[in-house]
Amino acid sequence: MSKESLILLYGGRSAEREVSVLSAESLMRAVNYDRFSVKTYFITQSGDFIKTQVFHEKPAEHERLMTNDTVVASQKIKPSDIYEEGAVVFPVLHGPMGEDGSVQGFLEVLKMPYVGTNILSSSVAMDKITTKRVLESAGIPQVAYVALVEGEDIEAKIEEVNKSLSYPVFVKPANMGSSVGISKADNQEDLRSAITLAFTYDSRILIEQGVDAREIEVGILGNSDVKTTLPGEVVKDVAFYDYDAKYIDNKISMAIPAEIDPLIMERMRDDAVTAFRALGGCGLSRCDFFLTANGDFYLNELNTMPGFTQWSMYPLLWENMGLSYADLIEELVSLAKEVFAKRESHLI
Repeated sequence: MSKESLILLYGGRSAEREVSVLSAESLMRAVNYDRFSVKTYFITQSGDFIKTQVFHEKPAEHERLMTNDTVVASQKIKPSDIYEEGAVVFPVLHGPMGEDGSVQGFLEVLKMPYVGTNILSSSVAMDKITTKRVLESAGIPQVAYVALVEGEDIEAKIEEVNKSLSYPVFVKPANMGSSVGISKADNQEDLRSAITLAFTYDSRILIEQGVDAREIEVGILGNSDVKTTLPGEVVKDVAFYDYDAKYIDNKISMAIPAEIDPLIMERMRDDAVTAFRALGGCGLSRCDFFLTANGDFYLNELNTMPGFTQWSMYPLLWENMGLSYADLIEELVSLAKEVFAKRESHLI
């Protein structure tokens, strides 16, 4: 029996491209090579598509995927050259120009099934401000915030923060993940610096009330039939869980499942499904919550393409539920085919 082709798109133009490489390398080692051949395509920082390795069996431990430092320019292709009839694409891309609906739209134009959420839910979930507003309409509890869009009066917004929030606050680019560009501000001077930093990554900024809370995460899997995991907890050795703490210094550990009240656990899982459906999700997401000492919890964000390294929370959450990394990949491919067939059937 011939193998199915699984196409890994990785790299990308966003500041999260290094996380994408780590995720893709983990995926290429975990795939069931009895069923799949893996074809990899690298998207460079400048947006070029590069044809990279093909794997018919598990690669050796020393095998590494191409990065911006090792790119072979002669292997550049037209983006449409990734098309292969019957193949499924796993766009293991994080952040803008990958997780925001842009690549999803490209793949739909190519008429290729792909893992993950569709154009609309990807773009809505990628924008933290829009996500807040959609989830407000669904009755999902969230921490207080102030939105700031480039061109608005910054001083007026700072005054709004001073009146409606209390320090510390967190300043976040609306369209970034992996803690890129996020700063903690303990006072008004910090806030101005944090706004300047966030504007280097996006023209829309979320200023969010800081809360003294545990970080709890729930894995989501499915299309119309949505399943969730028991929650896991991010246990930090640092006060602020930034990009370096998460990916470079490894100053975190994970408690899976999290030690929390079973009733709170079930309510979080219910809210995760409600949020996923409200945003039109399909395939997968990771829903992140804040849990305070008095038992209040708030939905922080819905990540439509969570980190996929072997030490990332999302695959570990499903492993705790009895679904191995390799089986999780196969389930995601099946879900991608299912939603592709449904999407095509609607074009009547």
